[in-house]
Amino acid sequence: MTIDMDSLSWLNGKPICQGRSKVRPEDFIVKEQLGFDFTGSGEHFMVKIRKTGENTKYVVNELAKACGVKSRDVSWAGLKDRHAVTEQWLSVHLPGKPDPDLTPFVAEHPGIEVLATDRHDKKLRPGDLTGNHFELRLSELDNPQDLDARLKKIQQLGVPNYFGAQRFGHDGNNVVKARAWGNDEFRVRDKSKRSFYLSAARSWLFNLVLSQRIADGKADTLLAGDCVQQQGREDWQLVEQVTPEWQAQVAAGEWLITAPVTGDNALPSQGEVAAFEMAVIEQEPLLLKLIRDNRMRHERRPLMLRPADMRWQLHADQLEVQFFLPAGCFATAVLRELIDEPEQKDGRYANFDQ
Repeated sequence: MTIDMDSLSWLNGKPICQGRSKVRPEDFIVKEQLGFDFTGSGEHFMVKIRKTGENTKYVVNELAKACGVKSRDVSWAGLKDRHAVTEQWLSVHLPGKPDPDLTPFVAEHPGIEVLATDRHDKKLRPGDLTGNHFELRLSELDNPQDLDARLKKIQQLGVPNYFGAQRFGHDGNNVVKARAWGNDEFRVRDKSKRSFYLSAARSWLFNLVLSQRIADGKADTLLAGDCVQQQGREDWQLVEQVTPEWQAQVAAGEWLITAPVTGDNALPSQGEVAAFEMAVIEQEPLLLKLIRDNRMRHERRPLMLRPADMRWQLHADQLEVQFFLPAGCFATAVLRELIDEPEQKDGRYANFDQ
């Protein structure tokens, strides 16, 4: 049984406007934002690149060759889409070595530009990424009359914080494989495949809980037993009793209502919230078994995602929109609330690895 992203609830109903994204790589521009400044010295050579039509891991391998090191000596803060124009920093471990000349590297790879270099005393890690700034162009718009109203609602209320289809592989295959693995149909020894399947399993369960909460009209309603979280923090706090103070803080966005990224331990939510979350999660027993067998640590993720610095220009059949999203959030979650896009047949979302 495959997964169907269209089965998930929309916050404001399914869009009536049809359109296309990523007609060209230039229609999807991503610029990552790190949470710190470089020291200017150290063992790690920092390289800011702009790439078009290439995925991050390919660039990492090619940059390693150019610097005379192994691929494991090159690190990143976040993976980026192939079918886009993306800017990001990479770090190369070069202890006691001078900065390499990257001119031949750039000449050999026309889809890669070097924008800046620096030095730092630590390598980049995935947790170093604060978020990404997006500049998107949607084209071939049909029935765009409600787009402006939808954009204003998104700016004010946000969108469901779904994990995007790209998390689940082509045709949701990562979830299909995760179910089969959970059913002991095969074993997975490859570390990267294990990671893909477990991530897909946990992400799909989160999406199901979020979808049902929207369907019940409670996505933005604080309930006794909810776990709330501050933006950018992994820890959470239990709301044992809904008070006017708690309601005011949630309404102001100071605290965000969360849903489970399921682990093998008990849910930290309580009462009717915990019962509701488990009832949804248990609809996928094979995924739940897989997660428990692999002793995954329970996490929480905000239900809603509010894009920051959102701006847009609407033309006759095109929309240009910009916004900033925290790390781990998907621009496709915003697009899903804006347009009804025909399924991509060329796999352009299959390897999106934000």
